[in-house]
Amino acid sequence: MTERMTLLTSTRPLTAVHDAALLDLDGVVYIGARPVPAAPEAIGKARAAGMRVAFVTNNAARTPSAIAHRLTAMGIDAAPEEVVTSAEAAARLLAERFPAGSPVLVVGDTGLRVALRRQGLRPVTLAVERPVAVVQGYSPRLGYDQLVEGTLAVAQGALFVASNNDATAPLDRGIQPGNGSMARVIAHATGREPVVAGKPMRPLHEEGVLRTGAVSPLVVGDRLDTDIEGATARGVASMLVLSGVTTPAEAVTAAPPHRPSYLAWDLDGLHHPHPETAVDNGVARCADWVARVDNGTVLLSGDGDRLDGLRAVCAAAWASPDPEGVSPDEALSRLGW
Repeated sequence: MTERMTLLTSTRPLTAVHDAALLDLDGVVYIGARPVPAAPEAIGKARAAGMRVAFVTNNAARTPSAIAHRLTAMGIDAAPEEVVTSAEAAARLLAERFPAGSPVLVVGDTGLRVALRRQGLRPVTLAVERPVAVVQGYSPRLGYDQLVEGTLAVAQGALFVASNNDATAPLDRGIQPGNGSMARVIAHATGREPVVAGKPMRPLHEEGVLRTGAVSPLVVGDRLDTDIEGATARGVASMLVLSGVTTPAEAVTAAPPHRPSYLAWDLDGLHHPHPETAVDNGVARCADWVARVDNGTVLLSGDGDRLDGLRAVCAAAWASPDPEGVSPDEALSRLGW
C-alpha cells in the first residue's frame, strides 16, 4: 500500500470521473429516520449524470427490500438489488463453510434471518439447538437473552461471526453503540474474537462492484475504519463525508489506510471539482490556505473556504513523519471547529 500524502485532485465533478458510487447509508444517506439534507438531490443528480449507485451498508438489521422501501420513502429512488448489506456478506461467508440446512444462532434482527435463509441455512435462537455458528448483527431490539444464548453457543464451540465491527452508529439522538460494541459482550465473555464479514473486509464492496458493473468505482462513507479502509484495501478511490461520525480532527490524524482520496461536507461533493492540495517541503497549499507542521502542531494561515483549509491541514499532517502524533487543534480552531 502506498501512503497517501495528500488528497487527489479532480478538475471535473466526480460523477464525470467515476462510473459508480458505492454509498454507505448511516451518516451518509440518512441519520436515524431522516435523510442527510443533501442526499436525495445529490443521488438523483448522480443518476441523471450517468453514475450508477449501490447502497453498501454494514447495518444488518433490515432486509434489502426494507432498506429500499425506506430510502424511497425519503425521496431516494432505490431498488432492493441496489442494496448490499453486511447480513448478506455474513450469510455468504457461513454458506461457504457449512452445508445447507445447518443451524445458525442469530443474535440480531430480521435482516440476518432472511439472509441466512436465502443461503440455505437455518436460523435458530437457542444454544441447545447446537448451532454450527453464531452470527451477530446490529439490532435496536437486541436483548440480554440473545446475548446469553450467543455466549453459550460460542463457548460450546460454535463459530462466532459479526456482520460488522462498527463501534458506533449515528442515530437521531446522537452517536450510539454499534454492533462492534455489542459484539464485545460475547467476545469478552468467551475469549473468542469474531470473524468480521462487513467493511472494511472485501466482500461488501466487491458485491457492490459486481452489481453496478463498475470499472472506476468511488466508495463514499463517513467512517475511516470501515468505509475508507475498505476502499484502500481494494485499491479504489474514496470520498469521506463529514455528515456522519468522523470529525475533522480524526481526518487530519488518519493513518495511511484511513486516508480518503477526496473530502466533502456531504454527498453534494459528488457534483463539484476537487481542488489541488499540493505539498512541498512539508508546506501544504489548497486554494488560499497554507498549512505546515511546527513542533508537532499544525499551523494554518490564509482565508477562504473552510473545507479547503481542512484539506491543507490534512495534507500537512499526512506529510509529517508522525501524523498520528500531530496536534491539529490550533488549525481547526482557526477554521471554526
